[in-house]
Amino acid sequence: MANEPVSVVFKIYCLSVMTLVAAAYTVALRYTRTVSSGDLYFSTTAVCITEVIKLVLSLGMLAKETGSPSRLKNSIVEHVFQSPKELLKLSVPSIVYAVQNNMAFVALSNLDAAVYQVTYQLKIPCTALCTVFMLNRSLSKLQWFSVFMLCGGVTLVQWKPAEATKVQIEQNPFLGFVAIAVAVLCSGFAGVYFEKVLKSSDTSLWVRNIQMYLSGIVVTLAGVYVTDGDKVLEKGFFFGYTPYVCFVVLLASVGGLYTSVVVKYTDNIMKGFSAAAAIVLSTVASVMLFGLQITATFASGAMLVCVSIYLYGLPKQDTSKLPRQDTDKEARQKLITV
Repeated sequence: MANEPVSVVFKIYCLSVMTLVAAAYTVALRYTRTVSSGDLYFSTTAVCITEVIKLVLSLGMLAKETGSPSRLKNSIVEHVFQSPKELLKLSVPSIVYAVQNNMAFVALSNLDAAVYQVTYQLKIPCTALCTVFMLNRSLSKLQWFSVFMLCGGVTLVQWKPAEATKVQIEQNPFLGFVAIAVAVLCSGFAGVYFEKVLKSSDTSLWVRNIQMYLSGIVVTLAGVYVTDGDKVLEKGFFFGYTPYVCFVVLLASVGGLYTSVVVKYTDNIMKGFSAAAAIVLSTVASVMLFGLQITATFASGAMLVCVSIYLYGLPKQDTSKLPRQDTDKEARQKLITV
């Protein structure tokens, strides 16, 4: 199915959706944490609700995949209730993803959406390293070069972070950067771990998602209790929720699942272009909504990151097979030498 032909129009549609989801999520989350008027909601509850919505959507996709209520029931009983070891195995990425999602709220409470979008691309080298060590894959010289270029670009962006004039709340850029660092580490490890689990058996992607989100709900509920337990009991689980907050939760839940479905129809170059376009959109939105003041270091760093993403996604050259013409030339040279 991964190789089925798709039209250029559909690929552009997939690219547009991935770009808009990535940009809109960071900008909307930043808005709800810094500019939106009213009482500030509990970020831990938003992360928990996101897991619940993902579980419901995955159940719907599994129902569509199985084709009948009886087969859906049998699949859930077999892979959930009768597979405690599998649930325990999938609890690892669910815990890591829960930490990552909570760190996104911390980061976007202290950094501008554009700065966050650029810095978050550190997930690429982190994922690359996890892939090398956990899946025994190799990177080309160009990919290693692009990794170092990306790190250089992020360093420029963080050297003197751009300031937003319309954000009046107190912010801690260093805390924001630490939160992103934790988030990218979690993203790299959890993504590669989940890929390894998926490829270790023929179990459906939606079954694996259900197993992971069940653990995720338990983990995020524990996070609500530990972090905001007393406040939630006093003010309520949905305290501070506005339509903008609901939009952020919807983007976080639907966006991740949708991207995982359509990503198989796009190549690495398109995904790289999508990430670069999301950076541009986030920057434009930050200038308009938050009064972001773009500096020379930010512009240079963002440009380096965009270029490095493109270079990293370029297909590897297969050097194991020489062109036939070169092979024949070498054979003739050997005959002359003899």
